[in-house]
Amino acid sequence: MVSQKVKITNPTGLHLRPAGILCKEAMQFKSLITFVFRESTANAKSVLSVLGACVKCGDEIELVCEGEDEEEALKALVKAVENGLGE
Repeated sequence: MVSQKVKITNPTGLHLRPAGILCKEAMQFKSLITFVFRESTANAKSVLSVLGACVKCGDEIELVCEGEDEEEALKALVKAVENGLGE
């Protein structure tokens, strides 16, 4: 299991478009990918789960990857978030 904290920089937080991009990125990997925000855990491969976390701009989430390709998954997701998830 690997994890890393990352700050959400999107001006509108994780609304539908960036949530969809995060999920699409996460689904490319076999590992279980979740993130922890305010003591709740969301499935990064589920748009509804990501939206339900209500992550706003400036919030910090901890991405957690567990599985055979966890290192690659974590690197890719951190990079996607740091690049603004398409915004």
